[in-house]
Amino acid sequence: MLGRQAAPVGVHRQFPAPHPQPAPRHEGPALAVAGPALATTLGLTGRNSGYSAGGGRTGGVRARRADGGWRLYGQAGQVLDGHSAGLLLVAAHTGGYARSRTLLFLVPAGSAGLTRTRQTALDATRPQGRVQLRDVPGELLGYEETDVLPALAATGDTVAAVLAAEAVGAAGRVLERTVEHVSQRTQFARPIGSFQAAKHRLADVYVAVQAARSTAYHAAWTAGRGPGAGGLALAQCLEALRHAAAEAVQLHGGIGFTWEHDAHLCFKRAAADELLFGPPHRLRDRAAERERLFTRGKGRGRTRTEG
Repeated sequence: MLGRQAAPVGVHRQFPAPHPQPAPRHEGPALAVAGPALATTLGLTGRNSGYSAGGGRTGGVRARRADGGWRLYGQAGQVLDGHSAGLLLVAAHTGGYARSRTLLFLVPAGSAGLTRTRQTALDATRPQGRVQLRDVPGELLGYEETDVLPALAATGDTVAAVLAAEAVGAAGRVLERTVEHVSQRTQFARPIGSFQAAKHRLADVYVAVQAARSTAYHAAWTAGRGPGAGGLALAQCLEALRHAAAEAVQLHGGIGFTWEHDAHLCFKRAAADELLFGPPHRLRDRAAERERLFTRGKGRGRTRTEG
């Protein structure tokens, strides 16, 4: 099913011990954008035209020309796999006020002046790190005069579609495991899944998961064909995952609240993804803004009426 292979959340292969293990280094690139700004950078929760990789005086990353190349300085926190990636794709601000723009630079692991530290994350199966750059050489990706923010926003819908598939796959697996548990666990000489209260709760989860799966299929179909439905699908799938994970914790009883059981992993994945990629209501608000649903006399959608 959609997302099953993309989201092995909670299996012992991924999380073999009761405490987070050091993440192995992987050769794939990591986008060095601070976690709280990730949804904005990708245009998931609003237009990214106001995003600045420089971050003002309080942080961010800036780039300057030096000795015929580029030098980067600053820091970005809560970067996904930032502490273990073999290659960093760093978004940096340059040009000052008059020619302000964001550029992308390639920074290999082990570069002089690069310091990376793993950070504590709500979801330990999606690790995060702090990336600090002190006069680090960077290889410009693209053209010096071209702001990359429109390109990052264009990838946001595809990113959302992939994340939606992951979330609905995890939600479906959580539901399967919960149904299996309530079919085997007995109380008063009956499986607890035979009680009407448990049936109704699981039926609600099933409806939410099936609806989310349909939106994820649609988002995957529209990805790469212009403005798609990735954000809406992600909102639906994140809600389904949180719902399924919360019911799994409750219906597993006492064991569902423990660190040793896998139920908490999926609940943390749902909560962490909402923090990283935008809560569902903001994802929907951005989709409505893109389609101009509530703008009088503009766009293809409805117009707002006098209240």
